[in-house]
Amino acid sequence: MIKVCRKDQETILQRIREGKIDAAALSSSHLVDDIILSMKKNGVLDCIRRGFPDKRADNTVVPFELVLAPAIAAKMKTHSSLTDIPFALTDHRTLSELGYSLWDTNRDLKTGLMREGTLRFLLDKYSSDEMLRSYNDTVQQHIFPALDIEANIHILDCTKVEVNLKNTNYEGATVVSDNEGNVCRGYKLATLRGIVRDSGIIEEIAFGSISTADLNLSRDMVMNTPMLKPGDVIINDRGFISRELLNFLKAERQVDTYIPLRKNMVAYKMAVSAAIEDGKWEVHPNKKRRNQKIALVTNLGDLWPDEYDRLGVPINVCVVWDVETDNYFVFATTDISKTAKQIIQMYELRPEIEEDYRQIKDFWKLEDFRSKKLNVIAFHIVCVLLGYMFFQLYTMLPDGYAYAGKSLPVVLKNYAYTAHGFYVLYSDDIFGVVETTALMDLYVQCNEEARVALKNVMQK
Repeated sequence: MIKVCRKDQETILQRIREGKIDAAALSSSHLVDDIILSMKKNGVLDCIRRGFPDKRADNTVVPFELVLAPAIAAKMKTHSSLTDIPFALTDHRTLSELGYSLWDTNRDLKTGLMREGTLRFLLDKYSSDEMLRSYNDTVQQHIFPALDIEANIHILDCTKVEVNLKNTNYEGATVVSDNEGNVCRGYKLATLRGIVRDSGIIEEIAFGSISTADLNLSRDMVMNTPMLKPGDVIINDRGFISRELLNFLKAERQVDTYIPLRKNMVAYKMAVSAAIEDGKWEVHPNKKRRNQKIALVTNLGDLWPDEYDRLGVPINVCVVWDVETDNYFVFATTDISKTAKQIIQMYELRPEIEEDYRQIKDFWKLEDFRSKKLNVIAFHIVCVLLGYMFFQLYTMLPDGYAYAGKSLPVVLKNYAYTAHGFYVLYSDDIFGVVETTALMDLYVQCNEEARVALKNVMQK
């Protein structure tokens, strides 16, 4: 049986004396516990509580973050299954700050404190769309305002989220093949990433089947997102080439786009020809690209009409010439005030989103689904993204300044885990935290029956 326990220090001390302790767990440090504690102290957990609708019974008194915090913490500790979501927090400080804890009278505390069925029952009350919408609302309406965060540069991209090709039971998954004939089954995740200081936050997401084109999946999100403000910049890749969208962002929302052109486009061919004829090549600003040169070509907007043959806002480009291979790359922008150097420097921020995808897939196990139901899949994705965001936020706060510029996998590899001198003790529906030396004093003061009961619990 799962019990929700509230913290009651005085009562737990009395029950120790009476030999009425049901379970004990040694408090141990983990960076994830530190991060969750920091999110609690800085109001982020409260933002999540307000951003996600609580569909439990009206008479429920346990804070909703008690359900969400361990689920997110479990993803940060790379636990993918619902059975692994248990209460993934072990630090007495975090438990004390939350004020509530969970434990299961039928299971070892080390193997988990929440049955899979308990969480599934709750998740069945939510659709996948509600999960995704709640993530967006939480970030945009609560976390950014609470922490006074604002991003002016945004990166749009999509990534495939693959499942077992042979398993046809994944709800909503489709099959697609690429130009090389590789076939895969799954979904597609679109993300809008805001660059904040030296890090980045995934501000908004959209989710669909893997066969959905990148532009189709993300079009409504980009056109309507509140995260894009006048004067902002959005960086796209070739999958989002759309003169109509580019015109809309510049003319209607005053947002400038940076995007590479395809080789089969007239604007690309004319840009390369003009750069070669003009011959005013500059050194590439990235020292790692010493074999490349750049040139600015202006007034190419008339060479790129939309699908209805309509012209749009002015466009300038930076042409990149790889001298060794004699290949050319063309990067367009609607900000016609920028130099070639500024255009290419802005676009070179885009690979940051690729690093995001690499980390959330390789370390955070984004594709490690333990259910084929779409709402549970969405919950897993949302918790992974929230955990990833927690670490990014942590590095921006005084608590985590030391980890700025690092990734969680690297930090955890070098993190020194230690056991605290505290025990978390459970008795019926309460828990308390007792320092080891204080527990020893209590043990001596107890009668023989209470000492035997306490010893039996501690030995487990």
